[in-house]
Amino acid sequence: MHSQPVMPLSNIDSKKTPIAHKVLVVLAMMTVMGGSLIGLMTYINIGYSDTFFNDWLMSFLLAAVTVIPAGFIFMALFTYVVQRCLPNTSEKMRNIIVGLLMAITMESAMALSTAINNIGFSSNTALFNHWLDALLAALPLGLTLMIMTSLTIKPKIERFLKS
Repeated sequence: MHSQPVMPLSNIDSKKTPIAHKVLVVLAMMTVMGGSLIGLMTYINIGYSDTFFNDWLMSFLLAAVTVIPAGFIFMALFTYVVQRCLPNTSEKMRNIIVGLLMAITMESAMALSTAINNIGFSSNTALFNHWLDALLAALPLGLTLMIMTSLTIKPKIERFLKS
């Protein structure tokens, strides 16, 4: 009887995660986190109306093609800078700091893109006021999401994306 050779465990463990799975995970996170924050910001900007879901969707799509891709760059940059500046700090503390920086940066940018989509550039004062109102209303949710993400999901996602 002829038997097949046994594959070493190291070959089984070294299989790469398909890129499609990585993209789906990132898109799911982006949709849940960005969608909920932009929904709140849209509500703060214009309230609830018959066009709310369309207004939310347009704001989300604007952020999805501008703000959220920039967030991946900022995440990598903040992670690198915090690791370089605080090498003796625990990974947990560095992740908290990155989470705070990301929350403030992303909230500010999403509030701006949402205000631009909902208010436009007709009045700088109105645009600023709607940006600030949306930012202040969504910041507690954003901080909570980013801290939870930084402490629990970020390390797992980083390992998953490297696989």
